[in-house]
Amino acid sequence: MDKAPILYRKRLIPDECVLLKDDEILYHDKEIIVTKWRTLHPKHDLDHGYSAYFLNAGYKVSKFLYNNDSLIYWYCDIIDYVYNEADDSYIFRDLLADVIVYPDGFVKVVDLDEFEQALTNGLLTMEDVRRALLSLDSLLTTIYDGKFDILKAEIEKRI
Repeated sequence: MDKAPILYRKRLIPDECVLLKDDEILYHDKEIIVTKWRTLHPKHDLDHGYSAYFLNAGYKVSKFLYNNDSLIYWYCDIIDYVYNEADDSYIFRDLLADVIVYPDGFVKVVDLDEFEQALTNGLLTMEDVRRALLSLDSLLTTIYDGKFDILKAEIEKRI
């Protein structure tokens, strides 16, 4: 595998752009990037995990783990990105609509209040909203059609 790209996470609420300097890239190609990471901001339960950025689909699927490596849940972010060929970097922008898939299969869509707040405050364009809704629909269709294991496998086969 060639040199790993540089990854950034851009959030709208709060407004921040963070270099993911400690994330370990386990795999990457033109369609997917798989990483291993520890939490940037320590939380009571969440310790570490893995993420798969599905570049063409507009979402990131993450496996959130306790410190004993047991599964908390799968957390899916709706994202877009800007790629800079000059320095081989990606800036992944969190579009705020998220989906949690619990170990028992329960699915919960979250943070739509932040999505609305970002739209109201001009942080998202109508094109951003259109892309986000299409990605969210695609992800939920994959989950409801019983094909979420295909997305999870992109992480599982690399850890």
